[in-house]
Amino acid sequence: MDKVKEKGAVVTALGAMSGTSLDGVDAAVLQTDGVSIHGFGPQDYREYAEEERAALRSALGHWSGPALEPATEVVMAAHEALLSGFEGIDLVGFHGQTVAHAPRLQGTLQLGDGAALAQALGNPVVWDFRSADVELGGEGAPLAPFFHFACAKWMQATSPVAFLNLGGVGNLTWVDPMRDAPEEEGALLAFDTGPANAPVNDLVQARRGVPFDEGGRIAASGTVETGALELFLAEPYFARMPPKSLDRNDFAEMVGLVQELSDADAAATLTAMCAAGVAEAMQHCPSPPSQVLVTGGGRHNPVLMKMLEVSLDCPVRPVEDVGLDGDMLEAQAFAYLAVRVARGLPTSCPGTTGVRAAVGGGTVSYP
Repeated sequence: MDKVKEKGAVVTALGAMSGTSLDGVDAAVLQTDGVSIHGFGPQDYREYAEEERAALRSALGHWSGPALEPATEVVMAAHEALLSGFEGIDLVGFHGQTVAHAPRLQGTLQLGDGAALAQALGNPVVWDFRSADVELGGEGAPLAPFFHFACAKWMQATSPVAFLNLGGVGNLTWVDPMRDAPEEEGALLAFDTGPANAPVNDLVQARRGVPFDEGGRIAASGTVETGALELFLAEPYFARMPPKSLDRNDFAEMVGLVQELSDADAAATLTAMCAAGVAEAMQHCPSPPSQVLVTGGGRHNPVLMKMLEVSLDCPVRPVEDVGLDGDMLEAQAFAYLAVRVARGLPTSCPGTTGVRAAVGGGTVSYP
């Protein structure tokens, strides 16, 4: 029997993630049977050049049209170049690049052709992870929570824990590690908290020509405009019950709220908006988590981390404190999900995306 489909066999899976921050592609190897984590393998990163980032940015919010073709070429070339450097791989999980996400309207769109990538790499590729969830009434996001459940088991947690991913958009996963399976009722609650790095990235790119506020240095010298923060928190999204999800540009008007402010004050205010969205989100947790483990680029911003520490009622720590890799967690998640898809296991459930029943998304393409 094909090892990938053999229940219980440990698979060497390679996952790739290109997030809404548009910084580059992460790739990481995971040894897993689709239930438990058996080991972590090599990893690598390919940064997007500025012209590539510009092509991707031009495609954001488009469901069709001429902007998608050059952006797709960037996605495919970057993934093929990065993933071809790994050896001994049984299966690849390819997320692609999300450019539009409106699950209640048009659906969700990730650029990239998994079938073409399978041919180029000579490995089976699992892709199009989100469509099946959306078709069954789910938000299609976030999808990392099933892997977060496996991580909580791997770290032998004995009380609820929360994973907070701060990429372009923020998302929170509350995990009860004492449950037996991620799809079990009460095991998981997951949803997007609000914008995270994307508005700050867009601001400093437009004003200073740099891709992000490195080390939070710009925000650190600014003052938060409380009036703009209050307007932000009045957005209807925060009153919606989870599960719920966002498109990268759903809060594009945030930049308008700070357009009259100095660079430093604007960056500080947008950073505070991210932290405030997380604080609002914590109220939805079924029970207080014992700790919040932060993953994604936002954990490298000491200003944002300090804001979170002040506003949350539990310890806030980077995931490295428990032996995980916050730069590669989402790439590892899609390696994990790829094995689950290949074995017919669910990848989302009512508590993570609001889908009507536990569902396994994804298409498997063979070379």
